[in-house]
Amino acid sequence: MYEYLCGKIREIESNYIVLEVGNIGYAIFTASPYSFEMEKEYKIYIYEYVREDEHSLYGFKSKEEKELFLRLTSVKGLGCKMALPMLASNVGSIMDAIERENILYLKKFPKIGDKVARQIILDLKGKLTTSSTGTLEDSFEELVLALVSLGYKKQDVKKILPKMDKNLDIENQIKEALKLLLK
Repeated sequence: MYEYLCGKIREIESNYIVLEVGNIGYAIFTASPYSFEMEKEYKIYIYEYVREDEHSLYGFKSKEEKELFLRLTSVKGLGCKMALPMLASNVGSIMDAIERENILYLKKFPKIGDKVARQIILDLKGKLTTSSTGTLEDSFEELVLALVSLGYKKQDVKKILPKMDKNLDIENQIKEALKLLLK
């Protein structure tokens, strides 16, 4: 099983990218193919899906995305092709929706109906925060330190982390966090 692949993006299609590693092009399904740039080097975390009639690679920009994807695909009735589009939105927002039992938010994703949304909540509520909170805080370690040094309480900062976009640079993360903290 692959953990990650490092290489250059050679093609970007509507639902996958082609990553060239050692003169081999790997087609990797990803939630947001257009978030990648052509000819740029990336480290992509991989999930290899192998069945009798299919052999596919699914790619993620972070371990947190991959972990959430694996948790989502463990839900009865939710396969890889249904879970992947969910990751196009903010990972923290999905976790928050599950914890708050926000069925309407989950139903906005393609092919997710009332029954599957309820099953996601039933299977994952309470499980994501205990295993992912540390990981989420670790991924925003620099942001947490900056905000605490500005005088904010760590517990208040932790509350806004699920709403933050980790793909932003630290300056924009601080600006966004301050907006959320001042609400």
